[in-house]
Amino acid sequence: MVNNEPTFTKGPEGETGAGKVERIEFRWGFFGPTVPMLFFILWAIITSKLFFDVSTEQGLIIGAVLGLALGMFLSKSSWHDYAEAVFNGMAQPVGVVAIVAWFWAGTFAAVLRTGGLVDGLVWIGMTTEVQGSLFTGMTFILSAVFATAVGTGYGTVVAFCTLMYPAGVLLGADPIVLFAAILSGAAFGDNLAPVSDTTIVSAVTQDADVPGVVRSRFKYAVCAAIPALILFLLLGGGEYDPAAEASVTAMRETVAPNGLILLIPFALVIYLALSGRHLITSLTWGILLATVIIPIVGLGSLGDILSFNTEAGTVQGAIYDGVIGYVPMAVLILLIVAAGHLMQVGGTMVALHNWVRDFIKGSIRRAELMIWSVVCLLNVFITINTAAEIAAAPFVREIGKEAKLHPYRRANFLDANTSALGYIFPWSGAVLLGVAAINALAVDLEFLQPVDSIQAVPYVFHGWFLVLVMLIAAITGFGRRYEGPHGEELKELPHEPLAVGGKA
Repeated sequence: MVNNEPTFTKGPEGETGAGKVERIEFRWGFFGPTVPMLFFILWAIITSKLFFDVSTEQGLIIGAVLGLALGMFLSKSSWHDYAEAVFNGMAQPVGVVAIVAWFWAGTFAAVLRTGGLVDGLVWIGMTTEVQGSLFTGMTFILSAVFATAVGTGYGTVVAFCTLMYPAGVLLGADPIVLFAAILSGAAFGDNLAPVSDTTIVSAVTQDADVPGVVRSRFKYAVCAAIPALILFLLLGGGEYDPAAEASVTAMRETVAPNGLILLIPFALVIYLALSGRHLITSLTWGILLATVIIPIVGLGSLGDILSFNTEAGTVQGAIYDGVIGYVPMAVLILLIVAAGHLMQVGGTMVALHNWVRDFIKGSIRRAELMIWSVVCLLNVFITINTAAEIAAAPFVREIGKEAKLHPYRRANFLDANTSALGYIFPWSGAVLLGVAAINALAVDLEFLQPVDSIQAVPYVFHGWFLVLVMLIAAITGFGRRYEGPHGEELKELPHEPLAVGGKA
């Protein structure tokens, strides 16, 4: 039987493709440099829903700091050299670029929320007279649109659970499936939005441009979204209560379509980003246009966007909220990148890659399956999806580069699984945010019942399908592209393939 699977040449032993770095000697051999990262992962597990249910970005920062401090005691090199390695890791461009992009993306999302874009989307749902499963399907679509517009899946979950969820329950949607539809839409946007934090991190860490990454992953997102939408339309219906008509009418009067005009700056950002403009440039134009539109059409004042509270001695407004909201994640990414750098200068990555080479044996399929598995595994344990993506990124980059996978392909494996699983597991940040929002509403709204984070797990259809699509892509080669000599996308390996087993 002839095996036509493409194979790649193994690089020289000990070569990681990352260039020469200063070596730090650790106790416990190649395991020593992993202690800071492993401690952080263990901390994330312990503080998650599985144990103490106290997982926050601030709490994860503490785990990262303690892990780095612990690693110092395992360094056989001088503590001065260890500290310098930590600083060098934190100064790597991957972390700095992601942070700056987050600040701009967070500002854009906050400005659109202040102008009432989500209210406009809810208005569409409330005035189209759809009920039951149709409302659930429409909620999936609208939450996907909103998440793609603002680039924050977490913000989408909170906004739609606060506004769209009560309306859907009143209109006969199944509460649990409706919640899962919101999570699915948030996952769709988190994966596809050019301004999403996971999109930015996946592109930057794999040396890829954001517009190209977004274009390349559209096919995977759609392949998962279509069957998800069908299932929401089939299973999303509950029981409509005619007695709730008064509540529906009252809720309809609280939302207005005015905020839909902010789809214009959203469309501008998408157009500029996909046209090849720098992400910061695209977001700046979107922020400026939204800032002009909001006061002109009466959606808010300039003070809502940025103002000075002299009595409290603070700056406030959407711009402030957008930037400050990402400060904890900015600190966290620097610490995680530093922990990853220690694994590189300590020789762990060399040892890991040599072991992985022996397992992969030059097989492209095995390389992609290994990438898929590692990303999924880290997302099981790390409850903040962006943090899981950052932790997995160095491994994906090195294994993918050695297999000559194109940066777009590597970024897609990294982001798709992260965006999907971050909205599925009951201990993940996004799911817990949604549960908290719904349960808070249930205290005052008698027609709502509290939900448990585990109830929605089977119904987050888009998330499950997206993970499955990427698994199928790894097995079959669907969408696989290689990196050419000048960074171009190639359908075939840019050299003569080897026989399976990596031997010439």
